[in-house]
Amino acid sequence: MYGAIAGDMIGAPYEFDMSPKVKEFPLFSRDSQFTDDSVMTVAVAEALMDTIGQADTEIKAALIRSMKKWGAKYPDAGYGNMFYQWLHAKDPKPYGSYGNGSAMRVSSAGWLYDTLAQTRHIARLTAEVTHNHPEGIKGAEATASVIYLSRMGLSKKEIKAYIVRAFGYNLSRTCDEIRPGYYHIETCPKTVPEAITAFMEGMDFEDVIRTAVSLGGDCDTLTCIAGGMAEAFYGMPDSIKAEVRNRLPDDMLMVCERFTEEIRNRK
Repeated sequence: MYGAIAGDMIGAPYEFDMSPKVKEFPLFSRDSQFTDDSVMTVAVAEALMDTIGQADTEIKAALIRSMKKWGAKYPDAGYGNMFYQWLHAKDPKPYGSYGNGSAMRVSSAGWLYDTLAQTRHIARLTAEVTHNHPEGIKGAEATASVIYLSRMGLSKKEIKAYIVRAFGYNLSRTCDEIRPGYYHIETCPKTVPEAITAFMEGMDFEDVIRTAVSLGGDCDTLTCIAGGMAEAFYGMPDSIKAEVRNRLPDDMLMVCERFTEEIRNRK
């Protein structure tokens, strides 16, 4: 989960087509701060940890409560308009979105469950409370699947083959082919394949992050998604994790540490 938050922080200064479109840039600056991607990543992780082994209805209810709670704690984190309205609704309902918000908050689902089928099922639940469009669900399931398969030790070739087969994403383009014409767009179909491609091409955790930022587009979310994948495959350098921890408030940090302990106890 720290990997996803690192991606959000590092990508944040380059959102809205502000990317330098190169891999050489300062990894952290004073503008490298968490956004709604990190807040909702923490919210989903907390809800899933609280409901392990419970029924789908209970998991969904916990997800809604947690997202609304954390949204109220950090109301100015940069939420999209539809999601902001959902956060403030008395009886929030899913609204048919296929925005990339379903994929950027799902990383914890890739770590907490013992089978790929269960991982995909829980990822679907995390999407359905808001992003219940088939593409929104697919984005969440695909992201969680990459994380699960990475921590299971599959090769990138095997992971790519599964994602193409199971989800039908076009992963044939290289980052060099994507980069020139890629622009800010906040949908799963135009973010998740690009994040997976950045993950596939990166040589280590930091290189995945730099590759994702170099693509541009919705840079914090794209890099958040890729960072979650990279952490599961490569692990995460202590120096980057320390920077992330230093930039998180205590309440978010407590959930991250609880999550780390949960994963450690499952090994």
